[in-house]
Amino acid sequence: MRAYLTLARMSWSTLLIYRGEFLLQLTGVVVQTVALFAVWQAVFAGAAGGAVGGLSWEQMKGYLVVAFLTGALLSSFTDAQIAGPVLHGTVALDLVRPIDYQLSRFALSLGYVVGEVLTVAVMAATLVSAFGGAALPAAGQAGLFLLSLLAVVPLKFGLVYLVGLLCFWTGNFHGLSLSRVAITNILSGALVPIALFPGWLQVVCQLSPFPGIVSTPALIYLGQVRGAEAVTLIGVQLLWVVVLWGAARLLWSAGVRRLTAHGG
Repeated sequence: MRAYLTLARMSWSTLLIYRGEFLLQLTGVVVQTVALFAVWQAVFAGAAGGAVGGLSWEQMKGYLVVAFLTGALLSSFTDAQIAGPVLHGTVALDLVRPIDYQLSRFALSLGYVVGEVLTVAVMAATLVSAFGGAALPAAGQAGLFLLSLLAVVPLKFGLVYLVGLLCFWTGNFHGLSLSRVAITNILSGALVPIALFPGWLQVVCQLSPFPGIVSTPALIYLGQVRGAEAVTLIGVQLLWVVVLWGAARLLWSAGVRRLTAHGG
């Protein structure tokens, strides 16, 4: 356990050293979010009854804030520390170290998350203030929202880690990363709430882990799902964490076999 805590502290230190690059990356997320705020503000301005998909403009601003928070977690720093060793061949050194590779990558990710949360919270507050405030969760929902938000970290890590391991076969990561981000943004509801999707696409989304990244915490935040239903959705998030973690174990084993077969 001490080794993993050390790794988390190391990644936190790395984030401080490369804070300029980190803030530049977050700026891209901020620009996307500001654009979404502007687009949805125009949509609501022309909406009959002032509601779209069962959400008011105040609620939609809260939804977009949650999407911003979850979108900024596990930045490209996490992408790099997962895919980099595979691409550069240094992953072979990790095979002889007395620590679990997957847990070590997760520990590094947690170190980045600490810095991301602190920075993103300030940015989110500034962003919301610029657009006149947003709906806040009811007292009874705040705890459930926090649990759901915490579940986003290992869930999103599972997806990022799985895609990173594909570098054992592709030898390139940029295309994989861009594809993952695009698919996640769409199927998680980060750009458009899933409730506004065609029926068939809603079914596709619900059969995937992606809604757990944005839609689930956002709906809990807004009080659209409460009590037992909210607990069930959090349970689904955790179920996907287990599934992705297990799938990553299998993919890692296959990747290591490929590496050793080629003399790595």
